Parts: sequence; C-alpha cells; structure tokens
Amino acid sequence: MNSRNISKNEKKNEFENLKSNFIFKKIISFIKRTKLLVIMKYNKKLQKRLNISINEYKEYSEIEIELKLADGKYGEYINIPDEEKEYYHIYFDNSNKEVIRNYLKYYEKVKKIKIIIDYQVKSFKDLFYYSNCIESIFFKKFYRNNITNMSWMFYKCSSLKELNLSNFNTNNVTNMSEMLSGCSSLKELNLSNFITNNVTNMSWMFKECSSLKELNLSNFNTNNVTDMSYMFSGCSSLKELNLSNFNTNNVTNMSEMFRGCSSLKELNLSNFNTDKVFNMSCIFYGCSSLKELNLSNFNTNNVTDMSYMFLGCSDELKNKIKELININN
Repeated sequence: MNSRNISKNEKKNEFENLKSNFIFKKIISFIKRTKLLVIMKYNKKLQKRLNISINEYKEYSEIEIELKLADGKYGEYINIPDEEKEYYHIYFDNSNKEVIRNYLKYYEKVKKIKIIIDYQVKSFKDLFYYSNCIESIFFKKFYRNNITNMSWMFYKCSSLKELNLSNFNTNNVTNMSEMLSGCSSLKELNLSNFITNNVTNMSWMFKECSSLKELNLSNFNTNNVTDMSYMFSGCSSLKELNLSNFNTNNVTNMSEMFRGCSSLKELNLSNFNTDKVFNMSCIFYGCSSLKELNLSNFNTNNVTDMSYMFLGCSDELKNKIKELININN
C-alpha cells in the first residue's frame, strides 16, 4: 500500500513539474513586459509555485549592458529600436530608478548607463546605431542564446574605445553585416569567444575600423558565409591579417573585401576557394603596402566583375600578379 502511495505521489510530482514548466514558458511567451522575471528572481514563493530554481532562471534572465560615455558628448542619443523600447530598462549612473526615454537631456552629466534587456528581444540589429557618445561597452550578463541578428549593432560608434565582449553569446547569430562598421576609435578587439557557425553574412563587418592594428579571427568558422564584401575595407592600420582558417567555399561576393587596407604588408589567401565568387571588384583596391600576393589558386570562372581589383596597388605587385593570372586592369 505504501509503495502504491509513493508511486502515485511520484507521478503527481512529475505531472506538477511538467505543468509548472509549461505554465512558466507560456508566461514568458505571452507577457508583454517580462519584469516578472526580475520579481521571480527574488521571490521564493513564486519560484516554489512555478517550481523554477535560480539556475533555471538563468535560461530566461535578462542581458545586462554597462555603458560609459565619452566626455563632452552629453545630450547625445542612445539608440534602441523603437519597436522594442518597452523591453529595454535603462538606468542612469548608479540610480535604481528606471528611465523610460533612451536619450540624454542636454544639461545632464550622465557618465554611466545600465541597460537590462528582456527575453522577447531576439535581434540586436541597430542596437547602438550611430551612438557616438559611447566610449565603453561592457556586456556584464549574457546568459541567453536567442539573439540571431547583430547587423549594424555598433555601427558608427566612432567614440568607442573599449568593447568588452567576454560574456558575449553568438551561438545562433546568422547576420553580422556592418556589426562593427565605423568603430574608428577601437584599437583592439577580442573576439576569441565568438561562435560564428551559423553566420551567413559578414559583409562590411569591420569596415572603417581604421585604428585596429591587429585582428585575431583564428576561431572564426566561416563555413556558411556567403557574403564577405567590404569585410575589412578601410582597416587602414591593419599590418597583418591571418585568414588561414577561413573557409570560403560558399562565398559569392568578395567585392572591396580588403579595399583601403593600406598598411597590410602580406596576405596569405592560399586556402581561399573562389569557385562560387561572382564579384571581385576592388577587392585589393588601395592595398599600397602589399608587395606579394599569391593568387594561383583563385578560380575566376564564375566571376562577372573584376574591375579595379588592383587599383592603387604598387607596380611591383601588379607585375607579379600578371605573371600568375591573366588579368588586365
């Protein structure tokens, strides 16, 4: 009789657990503003009612970002996409009072901003678009993996000098186009934790990051990338760029990929597969420091545009290239 009761209790508990998890996920899916998550984190009764532990809470918890502002940039706009403003909670300096607006008033001397982002947000497209008042960005918490789009994320953050992405989660991101384009003050960038297995678009990703002197992309998986156009265009301070791990089997567009990389002295592309590429226009335009470039493995059978490929390159390089492939610029 006891064993029968235990069995019934176990089944009941199992059912309650399933029901609680189902209810919780429904709440997450339909509630307009997930402030409930923050409340639940500190509410033991609610946790018990929903049978959710703090560890499980992490799966649904917010992303937290800390921004530091550049001197003399007061009154500037902190961009947050209009359609999702209600899911962003903003706090100025060390205040616990949430600020509904996403801009600074001209007389405010705000030095630091904390942003907490609710679970509904699945795209970081345009997140800090043209926010040129930001000097430092630190992603302090980033438990979630539901972000799929990071295009234009830091576009034209021209005052940005420090970008801490050590907690960044890019597991399911498919689009990184223009992600860091125009971050002209960044001198270093650690992307060692980036997972790019699902990314298909890296066009314009580092365009005009003109202060970067080195860029380690050894962990990048580019198996699914189809567009690398303008990827490093305008990276005028880059002296070396190791792309030996790049898989370009699916890339169709390489136009202006290295345009304006005027400090690059060597570039090893021996592993590049260009079988599917149709556009190589201006790919090495303005790479004035390159003395050698081995393109013997380049397949140009499907390329329809090769205009200005070596414009602005040294005569020494052009002569060597002509010996390898029959291209007339």
